[in-house]
Parts: sequence; structure tokens; C-alpha cells
Amino acid sequence: MNPLWLSIIGIGEDGIEGLNQTARALIAGATLVIGGERHLRLADELITGERHLWPRPINAALPALLARRPAPVAVLASGDPFWFGVGPMLASGVPSGEWRCIPAPSSLSLACARLGWSAQTATTISFCGRSIELLCGFLGSGQKIIGLSEDSSTPAAVAGLLTKMGYGPSEITVMEALGGPAERIRTTTSSAFDFTGIHALNILAITPQLEHGMSALPLSTGISDDHYANDGQLTKREIRSVTLASLAARHGELLWDIGAGAGSIAIEWLRQHSSLSAIAIEENPDRLSRIATNAARLAAPQLRLVKGHAPEALANLPTPDAIFIGGGATDAGVVDIAWTALRSGGRLVINAVTIETEAALFNLQRRHGGTLTRISVERLVNVGTMHGFRPAMSVTQWAAAKP
Repeated sequence: MNPLWLSIIGIGEDGIEGLNQTARALIAGATLVIGGERHLRLADELITGERHLWPRPINAALPALLARRPAPVAVLASGDPFWFGVGPMLASGVPSGEWRCIPAPSSLSLACARLGWSAQTATTISFCGRSIELLCGFLGSGQKIIGLSEDSSTPAAVAGLLTKMGYGPSEITVMEALGGPAERIRTTTSSAFDFTGIHALNILAITPQLEHGMSALPLSTGISDDHYANDGQLTKREIRSVTLASLAARHGELLWDIGAGAGSIAIEWLRQHSSLSAIAIEENPDRLSRIATNAARLAAPQLRLVKGHAPEALANLPTPDAIFIGGGATDAGVVDIAWTALRSGGRLVINAVTIETEAALFNLQRRHGGTLTRISVERLVNVGTMHGFRPAMSVTQWAAAKP
């Protein structure tokens, strides 16, 4: 058996002209060449074996590819297959030592080469199959952002979002068909965007700039309460910051936010790092709608929403690494099921403002250990012509890690 039966080959808009002799030989010698319609057209004169388009979903091709071993197979991909490409999917499904990759320059490399940007300091994001609202989490003064468009409609949609968010003066450069004969580069501002006839293969370069007098969202937890649409069921910013510190997110973890209210805990959990995921469980449809609005506005559109009453709504959800219970803490069934679902080493945090819920938390602390902390916040208010501090309701927090 030829151990290197699968070749993953990056091809650019310059077609076979940009391929080295090894890549050309691997394509010509493959009994099967698979790729997108554009890739197959670019390599047409080299292909002697069967040619297949990618199926939908794309990972459905793996069984057919594996069935071909040890016959030589070539996969064609855009630029660098391991930059928002098929490389990781293929590498995870084909044993190590049975595949090789010959990349071409990625669209990121080409874009930075055209702009004079440092590739390692640019923030990169793909809009392919993702909500454009993800961009909001990367906006900041002096930031340089490279965005991989899904199609010809992406640039206008991104420009519209930037303008809506107060970033109308931002410079946006649309780079089309980089590296090929149809290459075109145009620059404007988000608010003045009027480009037409955009090539489907394009990449965006964005330099965010806020309108005068506006401020960017902070990177920290504890976003101002004013940013959240809510009906009063909102964990206030100071308590939110302490709660997220107790939940102690680690790379790649999943949060359940049970009784999510306005969704603030789940949203700010997600904003801490792009590897995090979260599920907001809420039975009130109006609140679910507000959570979706808040998530989109605050750069967490990937938040998964589950409508239902706990504990029934918790069935069949993926295993959480952390759980916050904002509603239903006095229901022993909810807490017991949440504790059982939590993985070993996971954290459960519950906040209480009533005596009844505090009593429940005291019993939970006796059963499972952890810490009980009372958090008090006072805010400056007017007292006639003078000022004084008015205390908000104290919050008792139970936080525990499952053995």
C-alpha cells in the first residue's frame, strides 16, 4: 500500500501556472480528483482520472475517499487548505501518514501582501456559513481585520452592519479573485459603500473607526446594563462580573444558562473567547426573542437558544462544563439534574436574592461543598440637594466544582 495515497493540493486563481511540478504530477496521476467546480476547471488540463464535485455536506465525501485507498486521490482546495479550508476535516478522518498537503498562498497571505499588513497581527474571521454579527466582537480602535466572504453579497452586508453599529467611517477594502487575471481591489468607507458586480470569490480588509462621540464595547465582562433589552430579569453588571469569574471559563468549554432571562451570562461567557459555546434555556418566548436580539447586538450570535421549562428542557443537551442557574434554583429537580449532567471538574453557580433560595443554597453547600458568598453593591443617588449611597438587593452566590 502506498502510505501517501491522499494528496491535498491548494490551487490559486492563477491555476496550474502556480503549481509546482510535484503538485502537477500528483493531480495528473490521481485516479480520482475531487474539488469545487472552480477548482476542477482551473486544473482541467492535468486531470486524467475521475473528477467529482464536493457533496453536501462536504464531510460526506470521507467514506468515498477512504474506499479508494490505496489508489492515489487528489483533493483540490483554495489556497492553503488549512486556513478556513478542508484540510482539518480531511486530516481528522484520514490516518496520519496517509496524506500530504501542498498548499498555495492563502487569500490571507495575498491580501496582506497587497495591503502591506502584518499577517500575524491581523485578526482573521470567516463569514462562510457564519453570522456576520460575529464581526462585532472584533471591532476596536486600530484593529486590522481580514474577513473571508461567503459570496458576492457579503461585502455590502458587512458594510451595512458596520454602519448600523456606529462604524460608518471604517475603511473597507474589497479584494476580488486575488492572484488571478480577474483580480480587482477597491476601497471605500462602510457608510459610503456602493460597489456592484463583486466577484463571488472575495476577501475583505477592515480598519474599524467609530463615529465621533461613540465608544466601542469593552472586552471585559460587566457590559453596561443599558446594552441589554430586558424586562427586569437581568443579572446586573457587577454581579455578572463576579458570576462569570466564578464560572471560570476554560478554552473550548460549554455553558448551560438555565432560566437565561436576558441572556447576559451566556452572552458574556461567549465574548470571553471564540472557542467557548453556550446554550440559553428559557421558557418565556418574549425573553427568548430578547436574548436573540441581545446576542446579535453584542457579538454572540452563535448562542444556542432552547425554549422550554427546566428540568425537562435539559434532556439530550450536550454535557456542560459549567452551569449557571438564574431561575428555578428552588426546584430541587432542576439543581439535581444539572449537577448530574455536569462533567467532573465542572462548575455550578447559582445566585439568590430571596430567603427561600438562600435556604436552598445553604442545603446545597452542605451536600456538595463549594462556597457561599454574599455580594452587596451600593450606588450613588441624589438625596435632596445632596448625595448618598443606596444599596441594591444583596445577592448570595453558591459556587461549587463537581469532584
